Amino acid sequence: MFDLKAIRENPADFDKGWARRGLEPQTPALLRMDEDLRQAQTLMQDAQNTRNGLSKEIGELKKKGEDASEMMEKVSALKNAIETAQEQVNTISSSLSQHLAALPNIMAGDVPDGADEGANVEVRKVGEVKVASGPDHVEIGEALGMLDFEAAAKMSGARFSLLSGGLARLERALAQFFLDTHTDEHGYTEVSPPLIVRDNAMFGTGQLPKFAEDLFRIPESSVELEAKVESSRWLIPTAEVPLTNIVAESIVEADYLPRRYTAFTPCFRSEAGSAGKDTRGMLRQHQFYKVEMVSIVAPEESEAEHERMTKCAETVLEKLGLPFRTVVLCSGDTGFGATKTYDLEVWLPGQEKYREVSSCSNCGDFQARRMNARYKNADGKNVFVHTLNGSGVAIGRALIAVMENYYDPADGGIHVPEVLKPYMGGVEKINKT
Repeated sequence: MFDLKAIRENPADFDKGWARRGLEPQTPALLRMDEDLRQAQTLMQDAQNTRNGLSKEIGELKKKGEDASEMMEKVSALKNAIETAQEQVNTISSSLSQHLAALPNIMAGDVPDGADEGANVEVRKVGEVKVASGPDHVEIGEALGMLDFEAAAKMSGARFSLLSGGLARLERALAQFFLDTHTDEHGYTEVSPPLIVRDNAMFGTGQLPKFAEDLFRIPESSVELEAKVESSRWLIPTAEVPLTNIVAESIVEADYLPRRYTAFTPCFRSEAGSAGKDTRGMLRQHQFYKVEMVSIVAPEESEAEHERMTKCAETVLEKLGLPFRTVVLCSGDTGFGATKTYDLEVWLPGQEKYREVSSCSNCGDFQARRMNARYKNADGKNVFVHTLNGSGVAIGRALIAVMENYYDPADGGIHVPEVLKPYMGGVEKINKT
């Protein structure tokens, strides 16, 4: 949520920021609702004060044994007026909150302008790419007999996969390697978070209300219906949600920061907004695994932390020996809650293109305001923290990259990257059995 006081004082700056995302001026409607709300609140308060004054006079008249019926009628009328005013306040406040909740974050000034991913700017490139095309991960996995989409579809439908044998172990090895690197070398604390969260957690990190159609909502159980539980429950689309919400509705001490968390979890996305995209293979699935990184820092530290987090994600790709590039997203491609985002794109020989394997975003105080997460600064003032999140990295896409970059055309096997061999029990190559 945004600070209305700041919007009142700098409406042009906010409209300029939202215009970079292609939005029409938003502050005229916001300020109009804000003015209507304050007027309604003033009317209600005046009516309450008048009622309280009359009630006091009624008490004094009754003590004197005098007739107070006329004043009592006025109090009764004021009660109705106050209830009406309260309804008006609630209606305007709800509309204003909904409008604010639907607005994206203001981007950093150095985010390049552009309409879509074609305007993203390459920051650096690491490793040599394989120019000659080869089989993609689907062909490799099916030839090995370790990747089965048909079996997965029978039990779960489209956009699911079933891994077995060496590929299943390689997937697990990647997760362990990523976690060990981030905890042992990068200072992240490993967390095993809930996979099911309530509305407020999704709202806090910006998934609700805007992205509801891309989420999996869990239907209420009979027990919840009987108990009239109002909050919905959702499968997490990323561990960013529970990790960031660790500090929701809290005020931490300055020495608590920075906090860095990492988690390996399944992620669930309905992909309603991506119909027809990446339907082949494991690139875009309803269920996938990811190692997530989340940082919670003081405002003055967030830019440096963003660079640090991005480097942490780059490091695991470098250790794997995978060619990749880092790009800064343009204004038209930057996510809803981010002030600035770096994407790491790994080279996939089977597609002959770079594909995103990690996205590292600085959200500023955008999420902190939505979840009321603050810290007490050196002056003793309660200030909103800044939050950052990044994939460290997506397991499925890293698996695809290893399969295609380490593929051996001589026999159809997959060489195991050196850093993964300890996690593979010394296995050096995955072959068809």
